[in-house]
Amino acid sequence: MARMRAVDAAVAILAKEGATQAFGLPGAAINPLYSAMKDHGGIRHVLARHVEAASHMADGYSRTTPGNIGVCIGTSGPAGTDMITGLYAAAADSIPMLCITGQAPVAKLDKEDFQAVDIAAIAAPVTKMAKTVLEAGQVPQVFAQAFHLMRSGRPGPVLIDLPIDVQLTEIEFDIDTYEPLPVYKPAATRAQADKAIDMLLASERPVIIAGGGILNSAAEEKLVAFAELVGVPVIPTLMGWGVIPDDHELMVGMVGLQTAHRYGNATLLESDFVLGIGNRWANRHTGNVESYRRGRTFIHVDVEPTQIGRVFAPDFGISSDAGAALDQFIAVATERKAAGTLPDYSGWVADCVERKRTMLRKTHFTEVPIKPQRVYEEMNRAFGRSTRYVTTIGLSQIAGGQFLHVYEPRRWINAGQAGPLGWTGPAALGVATAAPEEQVVALSGDYDFQFMIEELAVGAQHNIPYVHVVVNNSYLGLIRQSQRAFDMDYHVQLGFENLNSPQTEGYGVDHVKVAEGLGCKAIRVTDPEDLLESFSKAEAMAAEFRVPVVVEVILERVTNIAMGAAELDGVNEFEALAISPDDAPTALALLD
Repeated sequence: MARMRAVDAAVAILAKEGATQAFGLPGAAINPLYSAMKDHGGIRHVLARHVEAASHMADGYSRTTPGNIGVCIGTSGPAGTDMITGLYAAAADSIPMLCITGQAPVAKLDKEDFQAVDIAAIAAPVTKMAKTVLEAGQVPQVFAQAFHLMRSGRPGPVLIDLPIDVQLTEIEFDIDTYEPLPVYKPAATRAQADKAIDMLLASERPVIIAGGGILNSAAEEKLVAFAELVGVPVIPTLMGWGVIPDDHELMVGMVGLQTAHRYGNATLLESDFVLGIGNRWANRHTGNVESYRRGRTFIHVDVEPTQIGRVFAPDFGISSDAGAALDQFIAVATERKAAGTLPDYSGWVADCVERKRTMLRKTHFTEVPIKPQRVYEEMNRAFGRSTRYVTTIGLSQIAGGQFLHVYEPRRWINAGQAGPLGWTGPAALGVATAAPEEQVVALSGDYDFQFMIEELAVGAQHNIPYVHVVVNNSYLGLIRQSQRAFDMDYHVQLGFENLNSPQTEGYGVDHVKVAEGLGCKAIRVTDPEDLLESFSKAEAMAAEFRVPVVVEVILERVTNIAMGAAELDGVNEFEALAISPDDAPTALALLD
């Protein structure tokens, strides 16, 4: 066998496992790994400006294409602690991501040496494995186990911590005989599928809840095939949005208290049977669990056995990979169709379609400052069906979920459960790195945008183009809206008179100047009639200059977006609803 440093073996394993895109920052304790990457030459690297941002870049990269595993690299101490938010975001949404940190020498551990922190203990709650490798001979096996865990069952992130002396120690290792460990995913049985289909076919108004597990299993086509076979409407979750095209007859809207459609909520409340596949029953989807469940029978399919019954006990649970379950469901339903025993759900589907046609929110506002609904209306016009939208929490994300359209899998890339502010920009850089020839559009409020605004320089340095739409109301809009319950508007205003940019007119930070100072291009829009042209111009500039292009849209300061506190039938509609096609001209099913 060949003799090499442990880090040379680690890099060779990264290449053989297909994890060839890294994001990070070098430092003294991780420089040996960087030297191994330099010598190997097969690992691409993007230099971030902040280690947390590097973790979000790796996360975004992983989310873009099935099989991708982004790698985040940093030195010892604060580099590892900076990764924790990124690890949490990935773990919460079941995203495989590998974080590698440097560490003080083994002999210096537990001695409060400079930047020697027990990062494995800190990271353990938000990873599938977090390990400080104390013996160089273990490095190949630890990396093999990391990839096995990231891909098996419910996907998730792993952190490997490498003391500098372990990195430099020579070991015997033969990369030619190295093979990735087999991936484990539970699979539904025929008996389970028979029972599930029996329960489904006994209902009158069934729906399928399609979660992010379908994306993780790359089972979108199977989901659509099954829905079409049995003629049952589909409600995607926020993490599953795109598994069925928005304009498909069986796509009947999203459900929830925030990122939801009026017609989606109404259809769920009219249903009598729910088949959840690869979903979590997240609280922003269900609202009050008692009313969500009332009068309905539930089946829950999830790759992680402990997810079943975590929020509520279903009537029947199946521990299975989404794709494997759908294979069985399709086989059983095909036999039932051949036997002529499938019910005709066309009347129920027609009712769902009618709700989708008539229960629309208004988007066409002409006011100045711009109302946010108009922004999404024009984004629907400007950006194509294959656009990859990237966003995190905020009123911008919630309104985007209500008004944008998604037609293909992994075209809505969203930090769902964790929702860290600042995630959007770095994640968009990761997405654009993974899909360099595709249209990537990030969506941020001004506060999310400011959190990691320095990462725009990464896009400029590495020529990573994308369009970043920043809806600027100079407010913590979602927090301000939630403060209404306390009758206050307290420490949520971001505006100030900018002495250096009086043209911002009290909105504070001059995002155009900042973006340009970081090497990017930027456009400011104050008139809704200029939105469509500005979006098209931004696309052209990104293609020409190969840098991020910011489109800052100056919004009215206060807009309340439709939202509920507990009940799906109690969502507050603060704005006028659509009563004619002119009110919602880019809606998928228009009022007469």
